[in-house]
Amino acid sequence: MNRALNPGSAPALLGRRKLLGLGLGAGAAMALAACGGSSTAAPGGHSAGAGVLKWGWALPTSWDPVFSSAGWDVHALSLVYAGLTKLDPHGAAVPALASGWTYDSAGTRVTFTLRPNLTFSDGTALDAAAVKKSLDRGRTDPKSLVAPQLTSVKAISAPAANTVVIDLTHPDYQIPNLLAGKTGMIVNPAEFGANAASLAARPAGAGPFTLTSYTQNEKAVLRRNPGYWDAASVKLGGFELYPLPDASTVVAALQSGQYNVAQIPGSQVAAAQAAGLEVQVIPSMVVATLDVDSARAPFTDPRVVQALKFAIDREALLKTEAFGHGEVTYQPFPKGYAGYDPGSDGLFAYDPAKAKALLAQAGHAGGLDITLTTSAAAGVPEQIQAQLKQVGINAKIEVIPQAQFTQIIYIQHSRQVAVDQFAGRDSAVQAFQVLFGQQGLMNPGRATPPELTAALDKVTRTPLDSPDYPTVLQAATATAVRTMPNVFLYTVPRILARAKGVSPLPETTVVQRFEGVTVA
Repeated sequence: MNRALNPGSAPALLGRRKLLGLGLGAGAAMALAACGGSSTAAPGGHSAGAGVLKWGWALPTSWDPVFSSAGWDVHALSLVYAGLTKLDPHGAAVPALASGWTYDSAGTRVTFTLRPNLTFSDGTALDAAAVKKSLDRGRTDPKSLVAPQLTSVKAISAPAANTVVIDLTHPDYQIPNLLAGKTGMIVNPAEFGANAASLAARPAGAGPFTLTSYTQNEKAVLRRNPGYWDAASVKLGGFELYPLPDASTVVAALQSGQYNVAQIPGSQVAAAQAAGLEVQVIPSMVVATLDVDSARAPFTDPRVVQALKFAIDREALLKTEAFGHGEVTYQPFPKGYAGYDPGSDGLFAYDPAKAKALLAQAGHAGGLDITLTTSAAAGVPEQIQAQLKQVGINAKIEVIPQAQFTQIIYIQHSRQVAVDQFAGRDSAVQAFQVLFGQQGLMNPGRATPPELTAALDKVTRTPLDSPDYPTVLQAATATAVRTMPNVFLYTVPRILARAKGVSPLPETTVVQRFEGVTVA
């Protein structure tokens, strides 16, 4: 995320990570001023006469999209922020705050036209000048976590109140997709001056809801924003967001009404259905992975990296840990996505004999010791440990607190191998940058082979609507999975159980959306 796909991501049931409390004391309750225009509010800050969706999912690492550090944060942040674009159910960029956009003939300038009369949730104008300031903050703040995705942006201008022009250093046709996620969420400039630190707990956006209260690690309460550009599609009066429920209690919590929608693991699907709950298994961009540091011995030897890939029985992991929900994979994109490379299917199929031979070639015929870092010792880490032992790799499991996982794994890059999940991204190139780029959060070795850099450059220069785009993107995927140390295991669908009074949820692959959803 970081499960730094989204964007389409689910909060990790495997190695779930949180970095909460930015700018807050533990357990601090933040009472937020109600904003977003006039509306009749019922007790608790929700609009009168409309249903409230109570979602057991995850609270964000930060309510500031520029400093949010987990990929699945995009789901929560999309409740309070909007971008120039958003993604349709298939992952393609469509208009949002912008009614449309055009590229010049060279592909180095993209012009967005804003919808008329846009406002932030506090009622202030959201014009081109505000968009420019927000996007410039994301690409220039020294501590920005979205800046690496905006390196192709040379300058942003606002020649008219409804016109935003983005000039690029080179042709980059990924910009509309890129701006559909955290990278493009528009933050009210009035709040990121003297009040910048408060954005961690007090978002200032133009999304479908407005945060009215927030208790760290416990609960976020939101109400419908009548000034949202697509307010007519938002049927819910309010929203309550909670941390991911414990797997052993989630069904009971749904039955009791503590939640009316919740993420559940595959192990609880049968129990949820038996309890009379509706269950949706929504394909997502999330993939279970191992982050491998190729700059740390013994993984400095490519043969040891390959041995690791062949030593893992992905089918067994999927059956035991995910109860068969998902598919074995050897690459970062699921089947059906433009970047999925058929030629990489089965590339590192389970072959313990080959793993042993590679280890012997690398001088480890007698075995070797590694440390497997995780934030949850039980389940997948233990099964991987057992599988590796069969080929002579003795893996010591190191458990670190969830709240420290982001800092240690993504910022410090101080571990050999980490059990992780990649949450996907709105833009394919952004996904590659997170996984394989020299500054990628999930590339602890900080090395990218030149052939992969060249393949990605070709992707950015290919228009999304070009008939050549899928072929070019798949070629980049093929290069990445053959040259990079990341170990992909299986896809992780978004499994949501809901009370019968909640209408079906939109089945969007990247970001879970709630347009049209009602609660009886």
